[in-house]
Amino acid sequence: MKKLNRGLRAVLAAAAFAISLPASAHITFENKEVEAGRLVKFVLRIPHGCAGSATTAIRIAIPDALSGVTPEAKPGWTLSAATADATPVHVAAASNGTGGLQAKEIGWTGGRLENSHHDEFIFSATVSARAGTIYVPVVQECEKGVERWIEIPSNGGSSEDLKHPAPSVRVQP
Repeated sequence: MKKLNRGLRAVLAAAAFAISLPASAHITFENKEVEAGRLVKFVLRIPHGCAGSATTAIRIAIPDALSGVTPEAKPGWTLSAATADATPVHVAAASNGTGGLQAKEIGWTGGRLENSHHDEFIFSATVSARAGTIYVPVVQECEKGVERWIEIPSNGGSSEDLKHPAPSVRVQP
């Protein structure tokens, strides 16, 4: 009987500890690896809001390793894009066969993604011809608060050590 009670107590203690841990779901890309020099569809996964609050905007900083960006429209959300000097870019131009936008930032605003729900935001871009890892900073704006998924590991570091890591993909030759 003592063994059973001791074992039960250990299980209950472990369960209580697991429940007390904070959620560590980060914003990630569906694709973990992409091919260098290719047009790639990037699916950004948003797993939750900000500290219990609904997401109302997603902004993505486009790194130099991506070009010809074409964001996908999302019902209920307004698309926007801007160049490096913050000049707004007309997003509809991306569908006219010009090869996408030369935007440095794209975003979706005006929608509402409840904290308890998840969703995906999609864009396509051509990946640079160099192998390595591409980090794509994302700002998640919510009704109450902002989450800045912008941390990039220092040389030799790991994203696992960061509180708000930027989503990343590995570029394969």
